[in-house]
Amino acid sequence: MAIVSWKEILLLTGLVVGCYWNSLSCGFVFDDVSAILDNKDLRPSTPIRNLFLNDFWGTPMAEERSHKSYRPLTVLTFRLNYLFSELSAASYHLLNVVLHAVVCVLFLRVCRLFLDKTSSLVAALLFAVHPIHTEAVTGVVGRAELLSSIFLLAAFLAYTKSTSADHSIVWAPIALTVVLVAAATLCKEQGITVVGICCVHEVFVAQGFTLPMLLDTLRQVLQGKDGFPYAVLQTLLKLIVLVISTLLLVIIRVQVIQSQLPVFTRFDNPAAVKLCCDWTMGTIPLVESFLDLRNLATLVFYTFLGLLAYHSLRYRHSSAKTVIMALSLIVLPFIPASNLFFPVGFVVAERVLYVPSMGFCVLVAHGFKIVSHKGHWKKISWLMIGVLLTTHAVKTFNRNWDWESEYTLFTSALKVNKNNAKLWNNVGHALENQNNYARALRYFLQATRVQPDDIGAHMNVGRTYKNLNKSKEAEDAYLVAKSLMPQVIPGKKYATRVAPNHLNVYINLANLIRANESRLEEADQLYRQAISMRPDFKQAYISRGELLLKMNKLTEARDAYLRALELDRTNADLWYNLAIVNIEMKDPSEALRNFNHALELNPRHKLALFNSALLMQESGEPKFWPEANRRFLTYVEEEPEDANGYFNLGMLAMDANENAAAERWMRKAIGLQAGFRSALFNLALLYSQSKREMDALPVLDELLRHHPEHIKGLILKGDILMNHKKDTRGAKTCFERILRMDPTNVQGKHNLCVVYFEERDLPRAERCLEETLALAPNEEYVRRHLSIVRSKMAAMSAAGQLLTSADTMTAKEEKPKRVEEGTKEVAQGVGVDQSESLDSSQSDKRTKGKSTKEIKDIEEKRAAALKRLEEIERILSGD
Repeated sequence: MAIVSWKEILLLTGLVVGCYWNSLSCGFVFDDVSAILDNKDLRPSTPIRNLFLNDFWGTPMAEERSHKSYRPLTVLTFRLNYLFSELSAASYHLLNVVLHAVVCVLFLRVCRLFLDKTSSLVAALLFAVHPIHTEAVTGVVGRAELLSSIFLLAAFLAYTKSTSADHSIVWAPIALTVVLVAAATLCKEQGITVVGICCVHEVFVAQGFTLPMLLDTLRQVLQGKDGFPYAVLQTLLKLIVLVISTLLLVIIRVQVIQSQLPVFTRFDNPAAVKLCCDWTMGTIPLVESFLDLRNLATLVFYTFLGLLAYHSLRYRHSSAKTVIMALSLIVLPFIPASNLFFPVGFVVAERVLYVPSMGFCVLVAHGFKIVSHKGHWKKISWLMIGVLLTTHAVKTFNRNWDWESEYTLFTSALKVNKNNAKLWNNVGHALENQNNYARALRYFLQATRVQPDDIGAHMNVGRTYKNLNKSKEAEDAYLVAKSLMPQVIPGKKYATRVAPNHLNVYINLANLIRANESRLEEADQLYRQAISMRPDFKQAYISRGELLLKMNKLTEARDAYLRALELDRTNADLWYNLAIVNIEMKDPSEALRNFNHALELNPRHKLALFNSALLMQESGEPKFWPEANRRFLTYVEEEPEDANGYFNLGMLAMDANENAAAERWMRKAIGLQAGFRSALFNLALLYSQSKREMDALPVLDELLRHHPEHIKGLILKGDILMNHKKDTRGAKTCFERILRMDPTNVQGKHNLCVVYFEERDLPRAERCLEETLALAPNEEYVRRHLSIVRSKMAAMSAAGQLLTSADTMTAKEEKPKRVEEGTKEVAQGVGVDQSESLDSSQSDKRTKGKSTKEIKDIEEKRAAALKRLEEIERILSGD
């Protein structure tokens, strides 16, 4: 057997690269979206063991909605791609091209077993460029075919070495074959068919039996004339080992899929010479009559195939052996996709022809060998092969462009199949992803016309109408889809007769109508109907929990989430939602535990990070602050453009009296969100408390420019202007603005009275304080200040003198510690500290009449007032 030379390897690799290099510019399309973009098993945060518990799409195998495609080794290669390049599609396509080149080289090595050097190279070259392979190579999920083929060919090559030169059994290659078969099966299910190919090779190639010889041996044994020949016994022993190994693999596979077959609908599989990514639904009309002319074509095909097989099984010459191996490569790997033993989710799928096409290429190369050995046909045969390879290579290269995006893929398919509703739907999905809802709607509506009973198409129409803010039309479309659902039959399992995703029509309809507060009960009824149809319908429990939370039925909402957790305890979002319910139920400790559960499952769960840190911060427990700080830091790594994360880091720093860090974080938040109300006010407050009042003024000016109604900001600015800039006019403007917005504001009113006192307008100050006392008759400081004014007026009247600096009156200053706004997800009110603080409104010059002790007391009161916490507002707006 000739080995494969480096020149041949380079030739095959170069040809593969030449045909498929443009695939590197293609994105993730069709099934790539579910298998890669939406598959959490690719993420490093997901435990590796999940790859062996979930199906190809990341769905737990135990769930009925699982596709039951168990391909953990293929998913592992996707995960390695993600590790190196995350979701850069080029690296995924590059690896596929490399794997296809490897398959071509291994195929060439296999062809050398049956064909001469030239013919085997022709077969490998044809396989390398055949356009039927574009789906398997250019579609990233086609990697399952590529990997499975590598192990399939390697297993076959290993098995061919299981017979020594003296015809004795060599067990090491057989053991290696079993391992490689298992690996092929873990890449894609059809890998197990290599066992059948090995059996055919053992009987008809390695042992050289023909069908007449086998029948004659069996007849003699049955007649008792002779026992089994040694060669036959030896063959039987090897085949028994292979068959038992195969049965063990099948048993394990059945256990993995929970002894359940996936649920497919008649739309997926109701039962060309052009290439198409999807042949389901109405693409190929069903054969429903014996008079259908297509039956004649089928009969002719199987007659020809049978005669070819029969002829090959009758003779021992090399040509017969080549044909029988080619037929085994065509037929056996296709059996899992043939619907003979179990249903599959497609009518025709080009990707499943990847291995069977090897047999076709062998037949073509064998025919080329026969023809080229006839003198006058030699040049013509080489010309025909050259034309065939060239046209196939060009077709493959051009076909790759169809896979550039979902829109190009599905529009190219519609050129071939206009009766396939799924294609119309998929073009609509592609447009929907571009937010082109108006055009998407036209394609979805066409899908409903092509297949009026397609539930998914009507659901797509409803969703698009909703995106176009046409709620009435959306509801009508959902109701049509709901009317097409099979009715519940008592005693019969509903889920076995409908695709699980079709039950989402109840969820979508309920989500639509619950926007109307008067229809919440109606929405709840739809959720409960979905649950009654499928008690394990996890999404129904989740959506119902959200609704019950909105209806303030907290206990029922908690129970809904707990039921969903019974179905899936590995869902971080469920633990997060349960924590939100705990917060609403005023159970912060339980909420924190559930947030922690979510983070154990997904350490970078953004909402759990943010809200758990917020909960720790609000607890007021300093022991929680370091962990809260760590979680906020992780959150801003995930969401570097979210100002709320930096703002809350600033709040934590303020709690810990880390003023430099607090200032830095607040500045970062303001830089990301201009006019960030809470950050601006708290930064100004930080400056004020740090005796940097002049730095606070420009911050307050920016705050009031964006939020001119911010009363606390006006009070703080007025206080700084009066006490530190001695700008009574500016302070007066601030307090008057407050009273225009809120004439009953006691703080603003009182501080304006102090301004009048500073301006020596004692009659006006007296009237102002009387009005303030009427607003707040229980405020002792107002009464005391009114007494000061009246005493001064009486003294002046008696002495006929101007006001001296012997007495002072303090302005009432409202200084909230911090106002927290703009955060998300949880709306949780926090207690408000209603204590008062006073601050002297007089300058140091006006304390000359006091003793040193009195002056010191006044200064201490002023410092204490600046540090006192006036009010805490925590406003977290729900997302």
